[in-house]
Amino acid sequence: MLSASKKASNKRQRGGQKSCSNVFSMFEQSQIQEFKEAFGCIDQDRDGVIKKQDLKETYGQLGKLNVKDEELDEMLNEGKGPINFTVFLTLFGEKLNGTDPEDTILAAFKLFDPNGTGFVNKDEFKRLLMNQADKFTADEVDQAFALSLCYTITHGDEKEES
Repeated sequence: MLSASKKASNKRQRGGQKSCSNVFSMFEQSQIQEFKEAFGCIDQDRDGVIKKQDLKETYGQLGKLNVKDEELDEMLNEGKGPINFTVFLTLFGEKLNGTDPEDTILAAFKLFDPNGTGFVNKDEFKRLLMNQADKFTADEVDQAFALSLCYTITHGDEKEES
């Protein structure tokens, strides 16, 4: 017979395993592969865990050299422990849960491209992000643009693939 504390420990372990396995069911295999590639880009020392130095080097590659340690610590603390791939995927799952489907998001971006050119005016888009709804700071807009550039560099432009 198991003691009460051992039962509780086993229950916590099973619950932890269940939540980890569920995160993989939240995404399609192609999405998981993209997250693996993104994780690999951030995990600079390739040890399977994202640490502060990994984040510093990633930001450095994006041209942002003076990121505050407090900001990096805040990011790392979201994982509530070492950020391996499963934790990384879980964090994205939590952030993406309840977001709009891709076609809804694409339709929204078409509002910023009334002539159907395939381009959004960066200055106008930045102005709107900083002055509407959940207002972005100038730094947050710059970070979003840098991440978009990083994604394009690592995944290519759709037009190139056609």
